[in-house]
Amino acid sequence: MPYEPPTHTVERSLRATTGARIVAGVDEVGRGAWAGPVTVCAAVTGLRRPPAGLTDSKLITPKRRTALASELEQWVTAYALGDASPEEIDELGMTAALRLAAVRALEGLPVRPDAVILDGKHDYLGSPWQVRTVIKGDQSCVAVAAASVIAKVRRDAVMAELETGAEGCAAFGFAANAGYPSPVHKAALEELGPTPYHRLSWSYLDALPQWRHLKKVRLSAEAAALESGGQLGFDF
Repeated sequence: MPYEPPTHTVERSLRATTGARIVAGVDEVGRGAWAGPVTVCAAVTGLRRPPAGLTDSKLITPKRRTALASELEQWVTAYALGDASPEEIDELGMTAALRLAAVRALEGLPVRPDAVILDGKHDYLGSPWQVRTVIKGDQSCVAVAAASVIAKVRRDAVMAELETGAEGCAAFGFAANAGYPSPVHKAALEELGPTPYHRLSWSYLDALPQWRHLKKVRLSAEAAALESGGQLGFDF
């Protein structure tokens, strides 16, 4: 099924209406996984024509996605990645963990962007970043699409390395499922229990009576406030 290629329309709008010179596209991968980090990429592309076939990473075959990520890493003006670990996700909740990973990515860029295009409808970044949210931005915006491909390929590689190199992870099929629910993943969890790379505050443990005692409950007021949309002065 053909897809409309992404454009620089939103970036041009931000430049015209806010005076922003440097605009970063931001996208995440791993939000719905049971294991592994959540990874965010921030990419600055300027207004150049992107490589052929660029779109949302989920719409590209793994082989093409890997090749395209390698091309994009050379093509973009700049990019940086940020992760939030399973432990940070358990402690802070996903909303705050996403912000943590996104700030790490944005602060990893060589120049601070004047504005950010964030995929989705929810602004999990907030002040002091100037944010424009775009639903399906990973399909419609060049910089967000580039960020989605780079983030997906990098995180998939991390999960594949866990399967082959981390003790106790071989049975979970992370190279194929990237830490998301799958029959292999579920069967391994039931038999072996979660690894140190699993998110222990997640509800999948409720369906595993023999491992339910490992579930973590977030108790901090900071985490609860951030998860519910409150504003707190974290120094990331």
